[in-house]
Amino acid sequence: MALFIAEASSNHGRDLGRALAFVDAAADAGCDAVKFQLFKIDRMFAPEILSQSPRHRARRDWELPVAHLTPLAERCRERGIQFSCTPFYLEAVTELAPYVDFYKVASYELLVTPLLEACARSDKPVVLSTGMATMDEIVRAADTLKHAGAKDITLLHCVSAYPTPACEANLSAIEAIRAATGCKTGWSDHTRRPAVIERAVHHWNAAAVEFHLDLDGAGAEYAAGHCWLPGEIAPVIARIRESAVADGTGFKGPQPSEIADREWRADPADGMRPLRHVRASYKPEAA
Repeated sequence: MALFIAEASSNHGRDLGRALAFVDAAADAGCDAVKFQLFKIDRMFAPEILSQSPRHRARRDWELPVAHLTPLAERCRERGIQFSCTPFYLEAVTELAPYVDFYKVASYELLVTPLLEACARSDKPVVLSTGMATMDEIVRAADTLKHAGAKDITLLHCVSAYPTPACEANLSAIEAIRAATGCKTGWSDHTRRPAVIERAVHHWNAAAVEFHLDLDGAGAEYAAGHCWLPGEIAPVIARIRESAVADGTGFKGPQPSEIADREWRADPADGMRPLRHVRASYKPEAA
């Protein structure tokens, strides 16, 4: 069954109470993990961009305070879900080590070999998104993680458009990445389409599904159109989990609910129901 990861992104607004509510909403929606992002705008964008772009400078208001890591990790443990966070600068890997159950590397950092190596050396699982990447770049990134010691790698097929048109989801790449790297593969969703997520799990065997979550439509990234609300994603997860129960073991044999009817099959001697030994001792049920 797929691991469902709720991405809080920057929708927490540096408000610890709101960030904790994200953990609760993810747990209530049936998620297995919630993921935040640890970045510093001055370490993410080059000075020549920040000096000219007020829009990029304004993202300082989206930074997750390091002081929030302890209460967020504790709330995740209380709610029985995993805590993850994306490191966007090298030292963040060390800062996150005491708290995260796994690291998540973003698509935009796929080419940063030292960051990949640092995550791999942690001995924690590593999830890597592959938006915008070519297959050669993905294979190199996977090899970097493996050579640096990562033992549990999940590569998420991703389309880094916010939102992603469903016709561009290209879900078959989930299998292509799996075949090229030998790693577990999944889907990072930006479509906000239930059918896309269900197709990724049921048809392409996605080992993990990540999606962006907002609590109430008031988050900084909600207006872009790629963020799910808790009430939208919860039934999708429930439907996928419920349908997975129907897969069974593959062994063909009578199920408990049909055992009683076996005796009422047509007897091969005359083609009449029930079997002849049942007819011989049959007594109608009392009205």
